[in-house]
Amino acid sequence: MGDSAKELGVRLLTAAGITLGGDDPADLHVHDDRFWVRVIGERELGLGEAYMDGWWSAGAIDQFLAKALAADLRQHLKTSPRQMAGIAAQAVLNRQRVRRAARNAGHHYNIGNDLYRAMLGKRMIYSSAYWANATTLDEAQEAKLDLIARKLHLEPGMRVLDIGCGWGGLAELLASRHGVQVVGISPAIEQVKVARERCRDLPVEIRQDDYRHVTGSFDRIVSVGMFEHVGPKNYPAFFGACDRLLAPDGLMLHHTIGSNRSSNSVNPFFEKYVFPGGVLPSVTQIANATERTWLIEDLHNFGPDYDLTLLAWDANAKAAFPGLPEYDERFRRMWEFYLLSSAASFRVRSIQLWQIVLRRTMRPSATYIAAR
Repeated sequence: MGDSAKELGVRLLTAAGITLGGDDPADLHVHDDRFWVRVIGERELGLGEAYMDGWWSAGAIDQFLAKALAADLRQHLKTSPRQMAGIAAQAVLNRQRVRRAARNAGHHYNIGNDLYRAMLGKRMIYSSAYWANATTLDEAQEAKLDLIARKLHLEPGMRVLDIGCGWGGLAELLASRHGVQVVGISPAIEQVKVARERCRDLPVEIRQDDYRHVTGSFDRIVSVGMFEHVGPKNYPAFFGACDRLLAPDGLMLHHTIGSNRSSNSVNPFFEKYVFPGGVLPSVTQIANATERTWLIEDLHNFGPDYDLTLLAWDANAKAAFPGLPEYDERFRRMWEFYLLSSAASFRVRSIQLWQIVLRRTMRPSATYIAAR
């Protein structure tokens, strides 16, 4: 089995333009021959876990993974029984019920604010930056927040609901720069603590809450990097909550990573180690969930900007880890694989980044001018 797995692996690598033991940054170096059986049998999960255990390396992991993704090597590998069971469970179960959603969020967002402070930049924005006219991560994140504000067509005194407010960076900017009142919600207590401190002198209320429990009326709704955590079974409930909360002439903007294909499951490495319960929506899934009530005014795809953002985060994380001894070597390698495999996926356009502006249908007098 070991020899046949290696033979298959080398043949696939060669077809993708990857040399075993070569000098190119995208070439693969295997340090433990158990690698072959593990990856052939468990695909993405096996590859990620083998990297966590130090079984392989590459001069540039993102370049190696980008070549492997562009060649679609996974299509040549069978799905293991364990993977099939996981896919079936993800399709049947609602893994984003209220209590489960809170646990899922805690798994990722409560790992320690020290890492996120070092990695994300001054406003701690954990979503793609907008690099059109920026040269640094902080500049690009500021440009992204400004882009969101312009797309929302804010006016002083408006009430804004920020679903999945993170560490409060967007709420802080909207309230301080545009004179609006913001209610921000997150299920992750570590985010809530920082967001409350960040926005303490502004007309901002930060709640540890779920979108299904929010009450009131808002002129604008925004969610940034949150819709990936909703789950397909909850798309109708999510947009139903937005319908209940948004004023009749309101606008809402959803900034989300998106998939080229509809699915109810996610890469098993990400399910286990990074974002349990997360699923990337497709345009079709979003359209199906919104078509009866909502009009899509604008859909803006700037997925390649996420590649640049992830590379910046990876550089910041690598620089920070020596001063963060609470994270062991296996965690650091997991984190590196997560960031760089994501960068590779955006680079080859296998996943996208969308900002979608919506308003209710049947508003004939309404006009919308898209910002860029």
